[in-house]
Formats: sequence, C-alpha cells, structure tokens
Amino acid sequence: MGRYIYTVQDAQGTVTTGAVDADDEDGAVQFLQAKRLFILSIQSESVKSGGVLSLKKIGAGGGISGRELVFFGEQMSTLIGGGIPLVRALSLLSEHSENKSLAVVLSAITKEVSAGGALHKAMEKHPAVFDEIWVSLVQAGEVSGQLPSVLRQITVYSESQENIKSKIVSALAYPAVLMTMSMGVLFYFVIYIVPVFAGIFRDFNLKLPLITQMVVTISSLVANYAVFMLVALIGGVFSFRAYVATSPGRLTWNHIQFGLPFFGGLIRSMQTERMLTTMATLIRSGVSILNSVSVLEGAFKKNLIFQNALKQAKNDIASGRSISESFKKTGIFPGMVTEMMWMGEESGKLPDIIVVLSKYYQEQIDQFIRRFSSMIDPILVVGIGAIIGVIVMSIFMPIFQLSQIGTG
Repeated sequence: MGRYIYTVQDAQGTVTTGAVDADDEDGAVQFLQAKRLFILSIQSESVKSGGVLSLKKIGAGGGISGRELVFFGEQMSTLIGGGIPLVRALSLLSEHSENKSLAVVLSAITKEVSAGGALHKAMEKHPAVFDEIWVSLVQAGEVSGQLPSVLRQITVYSESQENIKSKIVSALAYPAVLMTMSMGVLFYFVIYIVPVFAGIFRDFNLKLPLITQMVVTISSLVANYAVFMLVALIGGVFSFRAYVATSPGRLTWNHIQFGLPFFGGLIRSMQTERMLTTMATLIRSGVSILNSVSVLEGAFKKNLIFQNALKQAKNDIASGRSISESFKKTGIFPGMVTEMMWMGEESGKLPDIIVVLSKYYQEQIDQFIRRFSSMIDPILVVGIGAIIGVIVMSIFMPIFQLSQIGTG
C-alpha cells in the first residue's frame, strides 16, 4: 500500500490537489477516474512516478508543421484515453519528440500544467503553435471532461485541412517545376543565343522581319537591364508584402483573390469549407455557437472579408438573431450555406448539416484540383512550345534571307 499525491480537475473546471492510498499507481488512477475526475498529475509520495512508453516519433527539424501537430493530437488522445495522467503524457511526448521546437513548447506547457494551470491556458501562451481553434477546443474538452474525445476531433479536423493543402501542393508541384525549367531555357536563349545571331544579322546589314526585331529588342533589354529588373522585382515583392500587411492592403488583396478568373471560385470554396469544418468541430466539442463564431473570427485573420462577415454575424447572434439569418445578412456566404443552416436550426441538427456542407465543399475542391491537374500540363506545354517556336522562327527567317542572297 502506498500514498499518491494527485492534482485533478472536476467537471466544473476546478483544480484540486490531494492524496490517496492505493496498492499501486494504477489503483490510484482507477479510484480517481471512478469519481469522474480528470487527472492532471499523480506521483508517489516518496518517488516521482516514471515509466517508459514506445512512441511514434513526432518529427525532426526546427519548425513545427501541421502534420506534426496532427501526430501530437493523436498521441495525446491515445495516452490520456488510456489512463495516462495529463502531465506525464505531456512529459513523455516532450521527451520523445525529435523536433526541438515542439519539445521546448511541450516542456513549457508541462511545467505550467504540473503547477496546477489549465492545459488550454498553457497552450494559449504559444499562439505560433496552437491557434485559437486548438485553445478553444481543448478548453471545451477540459470543461466537459472529454479531453481525449475532443483531441481526436482536433486531429480529424487538422488532418482534413492538411490533406487539402497537400493536394493543392501536389497539383502545383509539376507545373511549377516545368515552368521553372522552361523559363531557364528561355532566358538562356534570350540572353546568350539571340545576341549571337543578332550580331551576325547586323554584319550582313539585313532588314529584319518584325518578329525578329521584337525578339532582338527584348533580348537586348533583358541582357542589359537584367540586374535592374531583378532589383525591381525584389523591391516589388517587398512592397507588395508590406502593403498586404496593412488592413486596407489585406482587404484589397482578398477582394482581388475572390475576383480572380478560374481561381477565385476555388479560393472562396476553400475559405467556406474551412469555416464550416471548423464550426462543426467546435460545436460538436461543446463550444457554444456564439463562442464558435468568435473563434472563427480570430481564425480568419488573413481573410478580412470573412473575418468582417463573421464579426457582423457574431454581433447579430449576440443580439438574438438566428444563426442562418445572421450569416445571410452579411451577403458573403453562399445561399446554399445559409439555407442549410436554417434547416439545421429547425431540425436541431445544425452540426450534422454543417458537416454535410463541409464535405460538399471538400468534394468541390477535389474536383477542381483534378480538373486543374488534367488541364494545366497540356496548356503549359503548348504555351511554352509556342514561345520557343516564335524565338526559333525569328532566328531562322533572317537565315533564310541569307541563304537566298548566297544562292542569288
């Protein structure tokens, strides 16, 4: 029989510390869990409890990727769901993480939680790693006593967002490589090959065709002013980023993004899908509607169109207006979204309706990516081939003139 010191949290979120006598640590854990208490830490009165657990490595490197946070959520859910106290679970993940940045963050969170702090409060101090969505969901899990379940929902949500990102990156990877290599070949032609033939044509005093004159002029400009063009390009990028960092600049850029031909609809669908998936996850985890919309408002800092609309909807909901009516009043969200929200409110199945909507938009995004992948390759090949063909033709046309002079 031993004595174990524990720190627990009840369903109301109150943290208490005490001691319990048990045959072993597992017995102490079972005793506390039977009282529906959430264990933050537990250790023997004489020796701090330890233990070794084989864990999947979270990852390596300096930065913390979205995939690594997904692994972290999965492992936290498994450990806590298996009866491992919260502090020990955090400590184990910190010790076994090969990502030094994540290990440092988890170590700091472990210290704060072991001192009696709430997990969501500890995460809140690391906004670069755990955003408002993570913090709000973890808070809901702590209050309801369903943290393992909520962590699984966070994992599913994060994984769906990462899958969308990876699909877009995969769709753009090949075109980007093809475009980069093609631009390199074009620059080599324009800077090195065209000037050689231009010198030959000048030596023969040929009257160049219009297309050849244009290519030679472009070649001369690029060769003589390449450094200035590069400096102007870099300056333009920095100026653009500085402008977009301001609120008016960000709002203008968001409107431009939504108005882009072909891609504008994709960007709007992606933002809508993210909003719906996040809202469904928040509501299912026990976060109130008003708080869910408030969290969404903070999550859309990079899209002021959605952020302003969510802020307006939040104020309307707070004043007693229905969710669907509040969202419809903004004029930003698609009619199908607001109509389905109304159906969800009437039937009492709003989270389920929102999940259906989010899956619809995920399918829309997948279809766009498939169409884009099948279309972009031949378009790039034909386009780049046409440019190279024009350059080659501009060089060979004067050569034909020379051959006629020689035969004449």
